[in-house]
Amino acid sequence: MTIVDPSSLDWAKGQGLIPAVVQHADTRQVLMVAWMNETALRLTQTDRYATFYSRSRSALWRKGETSGHTIAVTDVVTDCDRDTLLVFGRPVGPVCHTGAATCFATQTDALPLSFLGELEALIDDRIAANSESSYTAKTYARGTSRMAQKVGEEGLEVALAAVQRDRAALVSESADLLFHLLLLLRSEGLSLTDVTQELSARHSAQTAR
Repeated sequence: MTIVDPSSLDWAKGQGLIPAVVQHADTRQVLMVAWMNETALRLTQTDRYATFYSRSRSALWRKGETSGHTIAVTDVVTDCDRDTLLVFGRPVGPVCHTGAATCFATQTDALPLSFLGELEALIDDRIAANSESSYTAKTYARGTSRMAQKVGEEGLEVALAAVQRDRAALVSESADLLFHLLLLLRSEGLSLTDVTQELSARHSAQTAR
């Protein structure tokens, strides 16, 4: 996590406050915009949970302090003028007070792939709950070998559906493959972010040639 030195920021422009744009760490979907003062930034970077400053209440507030819908912060960066912050995090539950995943709900249609980030969070929740009725939890408990086997099985099903030109089956089997791949990555402490970073690095290396 990048540590932003609060003393290096331009607090004077906003009379001691700086806008903080919050983006999902995995999908890059914009979740919300709030304000931070120096104390809020220090707390956010110390315990790695988003804390902001409420202008209406003139007080600090930690996101989710009453609802439980926190945002685990993965990184904080500043813009070129050092008067705006970009906060990357992974939300637990809906971000907006309306119950929506983001305060900018119209993004949902524009970014359908953002659901994969939500699915990763749901997988984490199911594993943590460890319910006997949860397929996710039971499969995870059976270990990496079983999850790897499922990825192999689902990969074969995807290939067969493609060969048979069965579009509905191809979509369905691809969904199964993606789910089990996310579960396998989770078992090794990895996520889709690691995969997309690898793809991005390969693209950069290829275009540099």
